[in-house]
Amino acid sequence: MQKFLTTFACLMAISGSLGPVSPAIAQDVPQPANTNEKAAPPPAVTAKYPTPTFVELAGHTADLWGASFSPDGKRAVTISSDKTARIWDVATGASLLTFSGHDEAVRTAAFSPDGSLLATACRNGKAKLWNAGTAAQVVDLEGHPEMVESIAFSPDGAKVVTASRDSTARVWDAKTGALIATLTGHSEWLSGAEFSPDSKRVITTSSDKTAKVWDAATGKLEVTLEGHDGLVTSATFSPDGKRIATSSSDKSARIWNPEDGKSLVRVDGHSRAALRVAFSADGKRFVTSSSDKTLKVWDAETGAAVATMQGVHKRLIPRVMFSSDGRFVASASHDKTAAVWDAATGEALAILKGHAKEVDQAQFSPDGTKVLTASFDRTARIWDISSFAGVAAKP
Repeated sequence: MQKFLTTFACLMAISGSLGPVSPAIAQDVPQPANTNEKAAPPPAVTAKYPTPTFVELAGHTADLWGASFSPDGKRAVTISSDKTARIWDVATGASLLTFSGHDEAVRTAAFSPDGSLLATACRNGKAKLWNAGTAAQVVDLEGHPEMVESIAFSPDGAKVVTASRDSTARVWDAKTGALIATLTGHSEWLSGAEFSPDSKRVITTSSDKTAKVWDAATGKLEVTLEGHDGLVTSATFSPDGKRIATSSSDKSARIWNPEDGKSLVRVDGHSRAALRVAFSADGKRFVTSSSDKTLKVWDAETGAAVATMQGVHKRLIPRVMFSSDGRFVASASHDKTAAVWDAATGEALAILKGHAKEVDQAQFSPDGTKVLTASFDRTARIWDISSFAGVAAKP
């Protein structure tokens, strides 16, 4: 279990996702024993385009746990084991603000939807809200006795949700810091939590092999998603809020009806744990990443495989996402690289290489022209992919 805890710390370190997103791990998720399985590795792949140029964000004195763009794409936040978060100018790479006040490693962070606030949480369970324009602390969110794995704002900006290793999630008032509800019901530690698109529900994921849907205002449990045979590593609502996708250490991903908890689609195709799942912006496809070093795009309605991305990454892939227009997929790997892929064909378009240690975050900018990566080498990089961002054909 300790091996898993270490891995999840990487998965959930920064905003916008269950975790809002992810570091000092170098081990794959444990797998069920299979002594006879020895699949040949896929052939090495050469990217279609050369490695893009980048701006480096350097200044932290310890490993980075994640990085994320602001909603307008003009700033980026990084979080670190040096107990700080920093906001940077995306265009120049200049450090704009340092957020100091945590007494342990900052493990997760999220911008509010309007970019005016920054939420952070650290290893000891304490969370804080800050003015993102001045770095002034606004309020403390205290109550979790153990590490907070993820923190996220509701899409309407009114609430914040935290998920903790204490087996609970908590919903807070984003203006006052008042506790609105404690989500109690999981039997083991939580790996993440996020709001539905309408801000009325929360989805939580746990090592107890379930995900749960809650009323965000009252904390009432609405439905439990049961069926996975391993830890639920991530979960996310579809853009219209009518479906939920989950990934699991049982190597599968599923699509669920959040109203009755029924499993609508199950996909199997990874040979090791599925670590992350994300919908395309139109909700018609979803992508999974795995510790088997591959990514797969699936049809969200039928579960049919659309594309497989392989041959680039040599270690687990803790982070994956679609670009806002759905044409590209970005991945981060513990092989020290990130990559950009054609979402329709699975072709590797660019390999983002140069980090000295594991890359645990890869995120597209809102306009899709940049990719932000964060590494255990204490730096983040903003890669310019505008030269080929219009090349891949729309699916």
